[in-house]
Amino acid sequence: MKKTRDLKPHIGIFGRRNTGKSSFINYLSEQETSIVSDEAGTTTDPVKKSIEIFGIGPAIIIDTAGIDDEGELGLKRIEKTKKAIDLIDMAVLVISGNIFGEYEMDLISSFKKKKIPFLAVHNKADEESIHPALSLGIKETSGKPVMEISTLDPKYREEIIKALNETIPETAYKNKSLFAGILKPKSNVLLVTPIDSEAPEGRMILPQVMALRNVLDEDSICVTVKETELEDVMKWGIKWDLVVTDSQAFGYVSKIIPEDTMLTGFSILFARLKSDFFSYIEGTEAIGRLQDGDKVLILESCTHQVSCDDIGRYKIPRWIKEYSGKNIEFEFIAGFDIPEDEIKNYALVVQCGGCVVTKKQLQNRIQPAIEAGIPVTNYGMAIAYMNGIFERSIEPFKILV
Repeated sequence: MKKTRDLKPHIGIFGRRNTGKSSFINYLSEQETSIVSDEAGTTTDPVKKSIEIFGIGPAIIIDTAGIDDEGELGLKRIEKTKKAIDLIDMAVLVISGNIFGEYEMDLISSFKKKKIPFLAVHNKADEESIHPALSLGIKETSGKPVMEISTLDPKYREEIIKALNETIPETAYKNKSLFAGILKPKSNVLLVTPIDSEAPEGRMILPQVMALRNVLDEDSICVTVKETELEDVMKWGIKWDLVVTDSQAFGYVSKIIPEDTMLTGFSILFARLKSDFFSYIEGTEAIGRLQDGDKVLILESCTHQVSCDDIGRYKIPRWIKEYSGKNIEFEFIAGFDIPEDEIKNYALVVQCGGCVVTKKQLQNRIQPAIEAGIPVTNYGMAIAYMNGIFERSIEPFKILV
């Protein structure tokens, strides 16, 4: 399954073949969003649909293949269905005909392992009602009552939407400010945004745009400048409450910004917003403990044209080698296909800022490494550490501890 580039909340629809998963999506969206057929296995690979859900707003629904698919191709479809769990903020488990067994238990187990809240629905109530014993058993297993619905009857739609709103975490669709708890109204914030070969033509990258908007949301004052004009701006004599820079410019910017001025990076702001911030802090110092022959995994969240200036593929590996003075081996993964059983082979995992993925997706991505005791960090923290300003770069966040 292709990785997502959409920051909307993601809801996955799971279940056996022919339980009415696609019908459920059409019922929810009130349009023919997914192909519906009486033939089992109509949905093959997971497919994303964008819909509007009252109370949640724009959301991405992921329609998955039946978890009970068969044959060699069916097994591959099941594998993709399981991988879709890493992309979602909540799940809907669709059953019908009072059929509930190992397939459903395995899905529930995966939801719980990934800390994915889920809703169980018994579809096709017009054909057969759920047995009370099964309803009670699922509630005891999942901790939630089963909703009984029929996608042929519109009367259930309002109840379903209410249940979705009660199940999905608010953090999935309500974006927290990058500067929450850091800025006071009327703060002076300086954003240093280099325009280099990696900058998109005619626009700014998402972290820069979000930072600019969030400064305004905090009722603060924002000035944006390229690093080449930074010294000119500093001559204005303004006392900056916070300076945020692209992490690649840390070395240069930190020499110009006075020591008594708080300085951090866009990537570090995103680490606090989306990921396990304190695991990153603990893991960053592992850069200083790397030895000859160690393997470092670089995780990218998006695919892009790789150039000789690429931050993840070339610059960070080069800087780590130069800083450590060791012969380090690097591997790169773009997307979510991370072999969890191999994660223990790495001495360090370096994750990109994750600006194009959701908070849950990023957390799921690094969790196997954290659980295996492998140090994790991100681009911004790693670069700050290698420039000798790591403590300074996380100073703005210490007021929150």
